Amino acid sequence: MAQEPLVDLGRRAKSAARVLATATTGQKNDALGSAAAQLRATADEILAANAVDVARAESAGEKPGVVDRLRLTEQRLHQMAEGLGAVAALTDPVGEVVEGWVRPNGLIVRRVRVPLGVVGIVYENRPNVTSDAAGLCVKSGNAVLLRGSAGALGSNVAITAALRAGMESAGLPADAVVLVEDTRHETVAEFVRLRGFIDCLVPRGGPALVALVVEHATVPYVVDGDGNCHVYIDADADLDMAERIVVNAKTQRPSVCNAMETLLVHRDIAAAALPRLASALGGVELVGDEASRSILPGIGVATENDYATEFLALRLAVAVVDDLDAAIDHIARYSTGHSEAIVTRDYGAARRFVREVDAAAVLVNASTRFVDGGELGLGAEIGISTQKLHARGPMGLRELTAVKFVIEGDGQVRT
Repeated sequence: MAQEPLVDLGRRAKSAARVLATATTGQKNDALGSAAAQLRATADEILAANAVDVARAESAGEKPGVVDRLRLTEQRLHQMAEGLGAVAALTDPVGEVVEGWVRPNGLIVRRVRVPLGVVGIVYENRPNVTSDAAGLCVKSGNAVLLRGSAGALGSNVAITAALRAGMESAGLPADAVVLVEDTRHETVAEFVRLRGFIDCLVPRGGPALVALVVEHATVPYVVDGDGNCHVYIDADADLDMAERIVVNAKTQRPSVCNAMETLLVHRDIAAAALPRLASALGGVELVGDEASRSILPGIGVATENDYATEFLALRLAVAVVDDLDAAIDHIARYSTGHSEAIVTRDYGAARRFVREVDAAAVLVNASTRFVDGGELGLGAEIGISTQKLHARGPMGLRELTAVKFVIEGDGQVRT
C-alpha cells in the first residue's frame, strides 16, 4: 500500500495547527478528555498491537532495555490516559502575558505566549511518547507530526487512532495528531527537512538519531539528549538515605534516561558505604576503579568508556573520589548534562554542587528518577532537553510556546 507523501502529511498538520492556535482552553481540555476515554475504550486493541511489536522485538534479539521501553501494560496504558487528564488540568499557557510595559510615547508593549505551530517528534520504541506528545502539543495549541520507529509501528497506529478519534469527538481536527507510517530509514532524513511544515523538531532516541538530525535537519530542533547521570555520596551523607536514593535511581527503571549510570563515593566513607550499597544493589553488575575494587574485590574493572556510557541496563560504574571538588570534576568530564544528584547533610556542599554542576537538572537528596515531566508537575513531557536554549530539562507546556510582541497605540508614528 502506497504511503502518503510526507509533504502532504505536513500540510495536513499545518492546517490543523491554525485551528488549534485559536481553540479555547475548554475545547482543548475536552479533546484531551475524549482522547483519554478513547485510550481506555480501545485498550484491548492497543495492547494486542503492542504484544505483536514486543514479540517481534524479542524474536529479533533486542536488548531487555529496548523491549522494556517498547512494552505496554494495562498499568502503563492507564498512566498514559491519566497523563492526558493531568495535562488538561494544567494552566493553559497560550495568551499568557509574559511581561508588559508602556513607552514614553504611550505605546503599550506586551510579550504574549503563542503556540509554535507544528511540533515534529522523531522517537524510537517508546509508544507512550505518542500519547504524551499529543497531549502536550494539543494543550499548548500545537499540532503534532509523529514519526516513530518501525518496531513500535503497530502500537503507534493503534494509539494514534484513539487520539484522533478523541480530537474529532470534541470538535477539533483529527489532524491535530498525524502519524507517519512510513518507517523506512530514509524517511527520517526527509522528515527533518520539512521546512515550512515543522516549526520545531524534537528527536527522542540514541546518538545515531541525534547525529542524523544534527547533520540533516533544516528545521529548528531541540535535542532530547543522552542521560549519563551521576549520584555522588558526600562525606556527610545519611547512609540510610543514600541507600534508598541509589537503589531507586539505578533499579526502579534502569532503561530510561534519568536512571543513574555512575555512583561516586567520597573516600572518607567509601569503606562503610560501598559494601552496604553493593549489597542493596543485588542484581546490578558493578564495575569500578582501583579504590572501589579494593573495597569490593568481586566487581569488574571500569574502563574509561564505562564512565562515559549510558548503560540503560542493570550495570553501574563506581568510583571513589577524594572530595567534592573531585566529584564535580568527574561529572564535568563525563556528564551529558542531563541529571546529577548529591546526597549530603552539609548545606555548603549542597549549595556548591548546585552552583557548580552544569546540568539540566541538579538534585539534592533525591533520586535522579524524579527528572520527569509528570513527577515535576508538568503533567507529562515532550522530551528532556540537554541543550542550553529556552527549553532545558523536562519540556512541558511553556516550552512548547513562543512569544510574540503585541504593541498597541492610538495613532503614534515614528519620527
